Amino acid sequence: MKFNINWATYNLKEKEMKNIAITLTSILALTAFLVSCNGRQKGELGHDEGKATTKETLQEGEEGHGNEAHAEEGGHEEEEGSVEITQQQAETIGLEMKPLEERSLGNNIKVTGRLELFPQDRANISPFVGGNISSVLVIEGDKVRKGQVLAYLEHPDIITMQQEFQEKNDELVFLDQDYERKKTLYDKGVSSGKEFQMAQSKYRSTTSSVNAMRAKLRLLGFNVDEIANGKIYQGVPVISPISGFVDEVLISLGDYVAPQSKMFAVSDNSKIHVDLKVYEKDIPRVKEGQKIFFSVASRPDELLTAEVHSIGKTFEEDPKAVHIHAHIENPERDLLPGMYVEGRIVQDEKNTLAVPEEAVIKEGEKSFIFVLDDGDAQEEGKLKFKMVQVSVGVIDLGFVSINPMEPLQYGSKVVINGAYTLSSEMVKGELEHGH
Repeated sequence: MKFNINWATYNLKEKEMKNIAITLTSILALTAFLVSCNGRQKGELGHDEGKATTKETLQEGEEGHGNEAHAEEGGHEEEEGSVEITQQQAETIGLEMKPLEERSLGNNIKVTGRLELFPQDRANISPFVGGNISSVLVIEGDKVRKGQVLAYLEHPDIITMQQEFQEKNDELVFLDQDYERKKTLYDKGVSSGKEFQMAQSKYRSTTSSVNAMRAKLRLLGFNVDEIANGKIYQGVPVISPISGFVDEVLISLGDYVAPQSKMFAVSDNSKIHVDLKVYEKDIPRVKEGQKIFFSVASRPDELLTAEVHSIGKTFEEDPKAVHIHAHIENPERDLLPGMYVEGRIVQDEKNTLAVPEEAVIKEGEKSFIFVLDDGDAQEEGKLKFKMVQVSVGVIDLGFVSINPMEPLQYGSKVVINGAYTLSSEMVKGELEHGH
């Protein structure tokens, strides 16, 4: 059998097949290139010097994407629970900080009362005689000492009183000599008993008058010996009977002041004490010598101490309570009578970490405080605060005991004013990060 081959047709078909193969090869190469470029734009494809297959390149791209996402999440966790503000922002919101410290909080008896003075530490000063004010030497708030002259008053009767004393005192000198002479004569039997008795009666009567006048002049603050020697004082000194501070000045220059009219009030605040009310149910728990912690409105962040001195023995009817008195130290004399007091009598004293109530913020059932993070932020002119979860305990006198969920250094600075503003700034920052 004989085959005839058409070599022209064979050559043409062979040429077409080669063109088709070249075309297919180009299409496959273009497809791989486009997939590779698309992977690089989306960050899903890796690169291995152009040697990896399309499948291997896709696997590497997916792994690379996972690592990048993990890195982003890690960066977010480092900033979570903290907030940064500038110094100017801190001043604008009135941010205040205070070192973390221990306070005595625990099983105590809560009491209220006022700061008071004992009667011997307060003086209402009045004159013994009436007169017109000739000079005033002090003003309210002045510190005075015992025996210091506060004012002078004048009146003609005061001069007359001194004159009468001088006359009676001179008369007494004569009567004393007459009495001694007649007594001697009577003892020798030369003088009669009647003359001696009359001289004795006159001498004793005048002595009594002179002594009474001497005592009056001394009460008025005069030097009686100088008056006896002829001196006459024009004005009566008004003298402070105690050392302390002038609370009130109730007179003016030229005023007429009647006897026993109040002119000044002076108090010695160094001996101020706390007058507290204890309710009936708590009386058995109170004993002399117990320590008291208290605060006043003028110094709300300062805890002052006192000690129970005496316990009252009678009840007040409304409310039914007894008064207790406690000694306090007031060397600066900045505590004043009448100040309202909130305090507690210590029974089981226990020191614990405590912060002002305003320092604790609530988020659901959790409690937090903001603690200053002494790091790089401060060097950059910023303040960085870390949010620390705490469990809260006893609340007393505006303070709350806390137990931090992570270690804190003693003396760490805690935000006591502006904590809620920082919390809102943190929420704002988290929302912005989410977008």
